[in-house]
Amino acid sequence: AYRFDLLDRRRRKARAGDADEIALAAGGELLALRGLHVAGDRPFALEDRLINLAAVPEAAELDFAQESPGTWLLHHVPWTEAETRISAVGADSATAHLLGVEIATPCLLIDRRTWRGDDRVTAVRQYFLGSAYDLVARFGPTSAR
Repeated sequence: AYRFDLLDRRRRKARAGDADEIALAAGGELLALRGLHVAGDRPFALEDRLINLAAVPEAAELDFAQESPGTWLLHHVPWTEAETRISAVGADSATAHLLGVEIATPCLLIDRRTWRGDDRVTAVRQYFLGSAYDLVARFGPTSAR
């Protein structure tokens, strides 16, 4: 059984000196969310998400109790462009505590930003337990014509 546990929710301005947050906020406020994705009563991902309230004002009124922020955004705010960065990190103390693992446990870190036209919509950082994933790519040479 899957569930999303919202751990923290707050409206705030972009942090001074953080160019990515300033660009995302576009002069307005951000909705900062921290949540835990849980399956079978075990955490499998920690999510830190920022939503641009100028682009998605209706998000300010949602509690995300019935639907996770990512799922809600996919269903209600169609994006036109996305950027994803995947890396491997060791869990810091706060992340390890929330995921119920030891500090430095390998995690798959996914950073994603989305746009709708020229508007930045969201930026999310998700930590997944590395032991649960195996990335494989299969490919071949392309023919030159």
